[in-house]
Parts: sequence; structure tokens; C-alpha cells
Amino acid sequence: MKKVLFATTALIATASVAAADVRISGYGRFGLDYNDANDSNVNGISKTTITSRLRLQFDMSAEADSGVGFDARFRIQAESRDNVVGGTRQANGARFGVTYEGFRVNVGNIIGAVENTPGTYLETRTAGTGVDGAGFVSHVGNVSNEYFNWDSYSSGGSGVNGVEALYSAGGFTGHISYSKRNNSTVNPGVGNGAANAAARSAIMLAYNFGDFNIAASYQDSDFAWEKKAIITGSYDGGRWGARLAYADNDGIGKVGLYGNFDIGAASNVVLWVTNEDAVSAADVANGRGDNRDNIAGSNNGEGTSYGIHYSYDLGGGASFETGYRRASNDNDTFQAGVYFSF
Repeated sequence: MKKVLFATTALIATASVAAADVRISGYGRFGLDYNDANDSNVNGISKTTITSRLRLQFDMSAEADSGVGFDARFRIQAESRDNVVGGTRQANGARFGVTYEGFRVNVGNIIGAVENTPGTYLETRTAGTGVDGAGFVSHVGNVSNEYFNWDSYSSGGSGVNGVEALYSAGGFTGHISYSKRNNSTVNPGVGNGAANAAARSAIMLAYNFGDFNIAASYQDSDFAWEKKAIITGSYDGGRWGARLAYADNDGIGKVGLYGNFDIGAASNVVLWVTNEDAVSAADVANGRGDNRDNIAGSNNGEGTSYGIHYSYDLGGGASFETGYRRASNDNDTFQAGVYFSF
């Protein structure tokens, strides 16, 4: 691994560029979102609103004469939820990569080893339920109010500005990632200078053999509640598939069972159910997890969540997407809309 990195450093200064490529891709989605947690008289948001997003993705790549590849990616997007006037429009931080045979090293707005764990997101175009994911309650790494507390590629922000290395050969994939946040605003009081900056480190290993896939990942972090271990196993039978996932989220366990099957040539249904442990009495007594109780407005909490998603292929890169989910705090959402890619 070190030899590859040292060779790459020399090539940056000496190699000529043999080929370059710029590609633009993206998607649009729009539809209706019903969320029974909203109340016009309480939070000023109607139960039924419009949800939408338009994303453009730019991928640039070049290959040196030696076969070493260089690439970069960034996105711009506009989206709207809960009928917010004007919505949001933003560009994200760039990710830069160097590739050689089966090795890849990324810096900047990295993917993240935990984020890249196979079998953690739904087999839908939104990777969640409905037309915009419906909060991604189905992910075993999301517990109570601690959602997405791992390094991942940020579509609307600068990202963690980390570094990661990936290697793939045959059915094996290995991934390690690291980030360190100086002057952290995510966790006040942590990271006020390099001496006590908060760091995350993670590793993911996955292997595919035929129709089966297994994966495991682990994240260590200086932030509270961010230590995380995930294991997944899945089977793809062609017209149907099944998956099991479990995560230990710094002492809070969450297990998920997932299935999907085709209906005819154009339709697919995804079913899922998860169960999440309670925060321990010791954690609550020590002041940890006070905001993790199953309270109104929280995404999830102790207990069972479940959902169903239906997709119909309209052809030409477009599909009709709809889904219902109930979180363990009895929050119901229902979404329906159109998703198209280009």
C-alpha cells in the first residue's frame, strides 16, 4: 500500500496526461409527502406538503501514461421540503481520488467506510422509503435522535475533509476512512484546536460470493454516541432478495429484516421491519441519552418500525415511487411521486 502511495506522489510531478473525461449526470424527483407529525397550528407546517430535488453531478477524470487515474466529483442541487419558500440551493465540497489497479485513495468529501457498508440501505432509488427516503428510519445505524453520525459523502455540505483507502479484488472489498474535525461545531466544546480535535476512524470489509453478500464495519469516534459496529448479510435471488442487518450503536442495538420482490416486468416491492433497543438506565442516570427517549418530534426510538415501498418503471429512466412507513414513536409518513435520472 505504501509503495503505491509513494509511486503516486512521484507520478503527480512527472507523468504526462494521456486521457481526460468530464461527465455530467443527475436526477430529479418530486411528489407529495404526508407526515402526521406536522401540524399547521403547532409548527406551521401542513401534514401534506411537496417534496422535490434536482441534482447535477460532475465527474472529472484523467489517466496518466503509467495507468494511474485521477478523478474528482462535486454536486449542485436545489430541493424543497415542507413547502419552505424558495427551498435550498447549494453546491457541495469536492472529493478527489487517485486510482491504480484495484486501489483507490480519496481525500476531501469522502465516502466513509460505514456509509459504504453493503446491505444498510433499502433497494430503492432513494435508498429509503418513498420519494425522498422518509427520514431513513430503516437504516440500522440510525437510532433515536442520533442519525447519520458517521462519515459520509455530503451532497449539500463541505463534507468531513477526510482521507480514505479502498481496495477491491474479485469478490472482496476493503475500506478504511479517517477524519479529524478542528474547531468542531457539531459537538460544542470538542475540537477547539488541533490538540483536542475530534476524530473518526472506520473500517469496512465485504465479500460477495455468487448470490450472497456479507459485510461488517466498525467506527471509533471521539464524539459521544458515535462508536458503531454493523454486520449485514444478503441474498439476491434475481426476482427476489432478502437481507438481515444489525448494528451496535454505542450500546444501543438495532436489527433490521428486509425483503424485496418483483411483480411482473416493471414493478418492485420492498418490505422492511426494524427493532431498536432502549437507552440503558445507567446511561440516562449519567446524563447520556436524555434526548434519545421516544418523545414527540424525534425520528425514532425504542421499539419497532416498519415500512413498504412500491416502484413502477415508466421507462426512459423514470419511475413512479411510493411508500409508507411507521416509526417506533408512532409517526406515520406516506409519499408518492416521480423519480427520473439523466
